[in-house]
Amino acid sequence: MSLNKRKLGSQGLEVPAIGLGCMGMSQSYGPADERESVATLHRAIELGCNFFDTAQVYGPFTNEALLGKALKGRRNEVIIATKFGFRIENGKQVGTERNSRPENIRNAVEGSLQRLGTDYIDLLYQHRIDPAVPIEDVAGTVGDLVKEGKVKYFGLSEAGIVNIRRAHAVYPVTALQSEYSLWERNLEPEIIPVLRELGIGLVPFSPLGRGFLTGEVKRAEEYPENDFRHNDPRYQGENYDENVKAAHIVREIAAVKHVMPGQIALAWLLHKGNDIVPIPGTKRRKYLEENIAAADIQIDPAQMRALDEAMAPEKVSGKRYADWMMSTIDR
Repeated sequence: MSLNKRKLGSQGLEVPAIGLGCMGMSQSYGPADERESVATLHRAIELGCNFFDTAQVYGPFTNEALLGKALKGRRNEVIIATKFGFRIENGKQVGTERNSRPENIRNAVEGSLQRLGTDYIDLLYQHRIDPAVPIEDVAGTVGDLVKEGKVKYFGLSEAGIVNIRRAHAVYPVTALQSEYSLWERNLEPEIIPVLRELGIGLVPFSPLGRGFLTGEVKRAEEYPENDFRHNDPRYQGENYDENVKAAHIVREIAAVKHVMPGQIALAWLLHKGNDIVPIPGTKRRKYLEENIAAADIQIDPAQMRALDEAMAPEKVSGKRYADWMMSTIDR
């Protein structure tokens, strides 16, 4: 099992070809076991999957604190990405409200540094565009934090092409983090071409379609209410039935190759370009090892075409999020 390195953008950040999304370790997909989560983080380092993705709002705060605890004495072995930008009051996220005012960015970074037990963040993302704050002010503030040594690289999450260009003109954007997978292709028409024009890497979150592409799925109502999938439109009713049909191609190719469906979904992403670094989330060593092994799977051009066609956007049923969450996406 091996992981090659990839350059994420043109600013010099080198990361493993597959990273680790840590959100699920803070109970977004059902209960988490802290001991197993820490063991998963340590196993990831052993396997070279040392690009860890967290955020201030995961918990809130508890996910960063978990990483800080797990990585004590091992900071120089890992690349940490975290995010700011949602409004948090009294330890709780305030709906979809955002706050990217410069003073809040600075306060958020100080809090993240403290919880992570470090004096610098490798990659700092604005979690969502704040319509009340010009993106130039955000980019300028992060640029100042880079000069001060508190941050190394600047990223955006779910930003549209206008804000990507405006931010990049003020301070270079290293990476865009956005949902991208076989069943969510919204970046392909406009955003990926702009990223490549500007030399910005892509970090797809939910590369397994929030678990749908692993083949081990149930209908929305079968998940507990505190599980993200309980309210996912694509897991509900007729959408679920249509999406199971569309995803059949993933299971077919996996069977031919004697691998897991989720590994095919990750391999598809890796074959889409050397500037793409997916961050599948898991809180268990078993799935971590499965995900990392996907980096060694070869998919031939005919199989890539079959996957592209079977899971074209018009064949995937349902919105990617409920309306209240879609309202935060900058498109």
